[in-house]
Amino acid sequence: MAERPNILFLMSDEHRADVAGYEGNAVIRTPTLDELARTGVVFSSAYAPSPICIPGRQCMMAGQLPRTCRCEHFGQDLAPGAMTFARRFAQYAYATVCCGKLHHVGTDQMQGWTDRIAGDCHVDARYLEGREPAEFARYTRETREVKWSDAKEIQRAGVAHGPYQKRDDLALAGALEAIERHFLDPYYDREQPQQPLLLKLSLLQPHYPFFTDERRFKYYLSRVQPFLGQTPSDHPFLGQRQVRPGIDASARDIRRATAAYYGMIEAVDDAFGRVLEALDDAGQDLDDWIIVYTSDHGDMLGEHGIWEKQKFYEASARVPLIIRWPRRLPSGAAVTQNVSQCDLFATLCDLAGLPTPPGLDSRSLVPLMEGRAAGWSDEAVSQFGARNLMIKQGGLKYQYYGPDMPEVLFDLARDPGELTNVIDAPEYAGAVADFRRRLAELGHGPDADSNYVNAGYGQ
Repeated sequence: MAERPNILFLMSDEHRADVAGYEGNAVIRTPTLDELARTGVVFSSAYAPSPICIPGRQCMMAGQLPRTCRCEHFGQDLAPGAMTFARRFAQYAYATVCCGKLHHVGTDQMQGWTDRIAGDCHVDARYLEGREPAEFARYTRETREVKWSDAKEIQRAGVAHGPYQKRDDLALAGALEAIERHFLDPYYDREQPQQPLLLKLSLLQPHYPFFTDERRFKYYLSRVQPFLGQTPSDHPFLGQRQVRPGIDASARDIRRATAAYYGMIEAVDDAFGRVLEALDDAGQDLDDWIIVYTSDHGDMLGEHGIWEKQKFYEASARVPLIIRWPRRLPSGAAVTQNVSQCDLFATLCDLAGLPTPPGLDSRSLVPLMEGRAAGWSDEAVSQFGARNLMIKQGGLKYQYYGPDMPEVLFDLARDPGELTNVIDAPEYAGAVADFRRRLAELGHGPDADSNYVNAGYGQ
């Protein structure tokens, strides 16, 4: 049996895919990601299964869409003992080490990882057995008391070593220590280089609050081009979370927030570079490693006049995705087909030679990376909340928001800025009918399949 490959899984938080050098952004400095892209496979149409933190992350780990794994809302979590790709690899004797954010809120804070170094281990009160609701009510603060508005996030942006920077310092230190312990252990001689390693570094940046160090902030402040003069959609959902330049925040405030966001991405890139250097220093040949980079979702950053995530716009739902393994996969390749982060489960199993569990909404990306696209279902699905669903097939992006909101259809081939809703255009009538049938198959809409199990990809 061939040796199992080591895997490095790099992840950022709220990193919109187009703020990267390899995506053609001439302002941002991302040398580490650019080199991974140059020597790996880049997916230009990769989508989060949910454009918000917790469901998106848990669905990626489980290889299942929100409706399948019953993690549809912020605050829900996978059931204890759920099958995640970390658990699958641990079952096959991988050392599974996660350093940084996982965003679990339930009682199973490991979900398959055998080692976890993080600053976000926290069990939400709703998951505590036997809790006394009246007692907890005495100390509960309303969300509006503890979460800044988007306008305030922008107004407070600037130079600081904030809470997320401090947690990222912890995560990076943990990853560097894990590498030393696994491959060298110069103190106790208990190194285990013969055991395959799945190491994840999951950083909080560039998630708001928008803080960065002074050097990076000053570099980007005069170079970024903030989204100003944008016209928000008149759609009742797509137009939410507006920040009006000159009213809710000044143009200068918006420039400062954008500069800080760019600085945070550069900091993430630098941290990833340090991990790669540590592996090299430990005697590892990075060409023998499977390296994955992605983020949980993007950030609107003022595009279309709105901020944060939660939308099915490209800036929010599309994610960066690179997979590198020169020993088997082509270098400098690009995959344009629609893929989902749920597909990472089956892909990692395929690359490592592990059996993929049944019942997943996960398809191996290996054929696409090897240039074999025949038979690929060119679809990506994303869900926000219980009823908002996006289905992207080819260049068409269909969105359903329940019976009391208009459907939306964007044709990205003709309208990459997502400015024109063509849901009622006669030439798209056939496509809309197909999307509505698929909506029902996915357990959504007025004709939802009451027996929905999964997306039906055949795993």
